Amino acid sequence: MTVALPRSELVRIHAHARETYPEECCGFLIGTQDLRRVVVEARRTANVRSDDRRTRYTIDPRETLRLDRELRGTEREIVGFYHSHPDVPAVPSAFDRDHAWPGYAYVIVSVSHGEPKDVHAWILVETETERSFMEEAIELV
Repeated sequence: MTVALPRSELVRIHAHARETYPEECCGFLIGTQDLRRVVVEARRTANVRSDDRRTRYTIDPRETLRLDRELRGTEREIVGFYHSHPDVPAVPSAFDRDHAWPGYAYVIVSVSHGEPKDVHAWILVETETERSFMEEAIELV
């Protein structure tokens, strides 16, 4: 599946990553999904992690529920999440893998010395014996 991401929303994700550096930023990807995920909004949220925010992020579950309620009855839904990786590649960590939910896109932007660099999208693949990430293509629109 492809993640269609408006350039304007990538600019917003980059700005969020710059502002929170050297800590991880995080947010929601809102849009639609059918044969591809179409992001219409990247909405930032707070990283509520109380420890090691440089290498970990946590989204308040109440924010996820609030947004889910807000989107009910619309054609939009949460199609994924984004976060930054300060000074490391845009590749999911073991922590990311252990805390990911299937069915969602995970967009990760690497930030080197405060400047956003690479961006990649991932989806969790689960089998009976393992959980791993598979990269999804990002189509900038």
